[in-house]
Parts: sequence; structure tokens; C-alpha cells
Amino acid sequence: MITIKSQREIELMKEACRIAAIAHKEIELNIKPGITTYDLDILVENVIRKNGAIPAEKGYPSGIKGVPDYPASTCISINDEVIHGIPSKTRVIQDGDIVSVDLVTLKNGFNGDMARTYLVGNVSKEAIRLVEVTKQAFFKGIEYAIKGNRIGDISNAIGEFVKSQGYSVVREFQGHGIGREMHEEPGIPNYGKAGRGARLEPRYDTSN
Repeated sequence: MITIKSQREIELMKEACRIAAIAHKEIELNIKPGITTYDLDILVENVIRKNGAIPAEKGYPSGIKGVPDYPASTCISINDEVIHGIPSKTRVIQDGDIVSVDLVTLKNGFNGDMARTYLVGNVSKEAIRLVEVTKQAFFKGIEYAIKGNRIGDISNAIGEFVKSQGYSVVREFQGHGIGREMHEEPGIPNYGKAGRGARLEPRYDTSN
């Protein structure tokens, strides 16, 4: 079920996202060859808590018997790791790495989820292009996130753009809604058919 947010709830989510953006700014200032993913994780947790929020990923339940809850405040994935890399004291970032940091802040009962990929040091032209195409695909999807369109229009725009650039998308994972819960409906794949899925309609006063 898709949860419809009020304008006030949207504002609370914006505040959580604002803090997530602050955390990413600190990562940008500190990420470099030689730093461990554990050091980055501790940096993020300190920034989030300093700004009155909670790192929502830390302690996130695995949902699997015998598997511990998530131990860190971020997911940090390097190079060919797709998502959900666990920070480690032994994982040292190298010159030329592309490093994706996914973090979630929780404040006033609402989550803000934000991922960003960093180019560290002397990155290859191939890696730079991959990151740039991925970034452009993100904005292609946003272009279709408007009243009257459907979820499939967003998914199709992303997938077709990526394909046009000579790449393919990972089909095993998808985007998702967020709010009081870290993961909410709707799911948003990075591929699909236009005109399919839930229709996008604003449910609050957009004049303010």
C-alpha cells in the first residue's frame, strides 16, 4: 500500500534529507585514498547525531534468524559492488576507486534516504563515464515524476536512457518509497514499460 504524505509530513522528510545532505558534504571533504570505510561510517554517524537525527541504518533488522542486525550507519560499496557494502576497518579506499555511500537519517519520525557516488583520486575515464551516465539516468527518471504519469514512465525513462548509452541496469534491485518506514511502496525498478503502474497524483496543497 502506498502511504500518502501530508504537506507537513513532506516538510519533516525534507529536514531529515537536509541532514543527510550535510553528512554527504562531510564525506566529500574527507574521502581520500587511505581512509577506511569504517572511518567514513563513524564520521557519518557523528554528523547525523550532532544534527539531532539518528542513523536509521544502524541496527536495521535483518529479518533472518541467526543473522545479526545491520552493524553500521552507512552502506559503502566500492567499484563493482552494487549496493549494501558493509563498512570495515580493513577496507581501505584506494586511488582510482569509485565509492558509493548510502545513508539514511531519521528525525521527527521520518526518514531521509540519500546515496552518492564519489570519484577518489585518479579515476579511469571508463569509470567517470559510468558514474556520469548513472547520474544522468537519475535525472531522466525525475523528469517523469510528475502529475498524471505512472511509475512505469519513470522506470522506462531510466532504462531506455541507460540502454542508449551502451549500458544495462541491475534488475535485482529497485528504488522505493520512504517515509515513517525506511522502505515503503511503491517499488520503482530501473526498467519497465511506460504507462504501467500507479498513477502519480499530488495529494496536498502545492501552492505553499
